[in-house]
Amino acid sequence: MTATIGPKERSFPAIEFTDSEAGALEFPSSKSRTYSYYTPAKRRATMYEDVTVDVQPDPDRHLSQGWIYGFRDGPGGYPKEWTKAQSSNWHVFLDPNEEWDQTIFRNNSKVVHQVELCLSNAKRARVYDSWNSPWLKFIERNLGAWMHAENGLALHVFTAIQRSGPTNMINTAVAVNAAHKMRFAQDLALFNLDLSEATETFDGGAHRAVWQEAPEWQPTREVVERLTAVPDWCELLFATNIVFEQLIGSLFRSELVMQIAARNGDYITPTIVGTGEHDYDRDLSYTRNLFQLLTRDPEHGESNKALFGTWMEVWVPRCLAAARALQPIWSQPADKAVTFADSLDAATEKFRSLLESLGLDIPKELDK
Repeated sequence: MTATIGPKERSFPAIEFTDSEAGALEFPSSKSRTYSYYTPAKRRATMYEDVTVDVQPDPDRHLSQGWIYGFRDGPGGYPKEWTKAQSSNWHVFLDPNEEWDQTIFRNNSKVVHQVELCLSNAKRARVYDSWNSPWLKFIERNLGAWMHAENGLALHVFTAIQRSGPTNMINTAVAVNAAHKMRFAQDLALFNLDLSEATETFDGGAHRAVWQEAPEWQPTREVVERLTAVPDWCELLFATNIVFEQLIGSLFRSELVMQIAARNGDYITPTIVGTGEHDYDRDLSYTRNLFQLLTRDPEHGESNKALFGTWMEVWVPRCLAAARALQPIWSQPADKAVTFADSLDAATEKFRSLLESLGLDIPKELDK
């Protein structure tokens, strides 16, 4: 007789809750469905903040054992000693333009399309044929020379700075600044090539000799080359975007070229140069924001102001001397709509306003 065998019983240990399982602990943000490792500037985090804030590591925030990598003959990571400027929290800075990877390509693509369309229409309409000889010579020499300044700042100033800042928010903004400068220099080069092909009297290679030898451009060239040798990234940004661009860059682009091009029958150059001015307006926005944070810093604000004052003692006289050396080019166009004195006054007034917004003293050189 065969015995009936029932189903085998299995025993399981009883579940014991120890409050160590995932999700058991209650804390202020435990019910939140968003990241909370940083405080957004507004009620909700933006895409710019999500992809930029704290992407660059920092021992003061996340690396409890210090930098995870270092240089063979130097400090690790992104040391704050790379600038004399000080901040109680470098991570407070956020780019007001909210530039990140996608916006770099999107915005520059729009500008490139605008420039290409402008140049294409100019060639089709043969607008260069109506330009007078003095104006063609002005573009040939001076706008071509300015191309070198833009390219030098792109490759040897802003590209260098974007590796040195202590946070990803600062370095991303400066990287966009470098992209702006590089693209604008290339736009000027394409414009130069188009003029060379369309007009027999236009010497497309004259800009090299002007930049290297013309006496009116040598002080500007010297300032650009001196900028490339500055080791302090914050001084380099201050000297370039606050001083050089105000006293030389905007003076040439906005107070000269943009003012007189149309009076000389040229509606193409203002479109191209205007993109460079638009770039600088955006770049100045993040620069102003950063230096306002530094001058208003509750712990280091006064020492930063004193430091920036010593930087201006070096760079303001150099840039003013370079600006005044450019005076002869104001007399080269056939229609001289503005005087050098008026242009310089407008540029220095904007510079004063910028310094006042930063809470900095006005250099005595501006009163001479």
